[in-house]
Amino acid sequence: MSTKKSDEEWKCVLNAEQYRVARLKGTEAPFTGEYYHNKEKGEYLCVCCGSKLFDSSAKFDSGSGWPSFYQVYGSNGRDDSQTNVTRTEDNSLDSTRIEISCKQCGAHLGHVFEDGPKPTGLRYCVNSASLSFRKSE
Repeated sequence: MSTKKSDEEWKCVLNAEQYRVARLKGTEAPFTGEYYHNKEKGEYLCVCCGSKLFDSSAKFDSGSGWPSFYQVYGSNGRDDSQTNVTRTEDNSLDSTRIEISCKQCGAHLGHVFEDGPKPTGLRYCVNSASLSFRKSE
């Protein structure tokens, strides 16, 4: 899937909620996302470009209302510089957070926090609307 699209092209390939969250940096309501309760084994991909982002083995229930992962697909612990996820400081909502986006297409995924479980201590809090899921065979 091409990652270079105009807003109109993105609107043609994403549903309204996916577009609002992934392209306009929105946030879905907690406890409503398609993948929040998903316990199947597989890979979570970027809904916009299909890049691998997270593996189900790193998913955990943070109680936050959004799918949470302690590690990015392809990372070795806390270093995700060689992965498909990029971090950016986000100063919206009168606080400083770290936004996570797809490195390949710029889709907004969610935020990463320093309150996750071992082994990384990280919590990647991700909107289901920014993800697709490929079940393991």
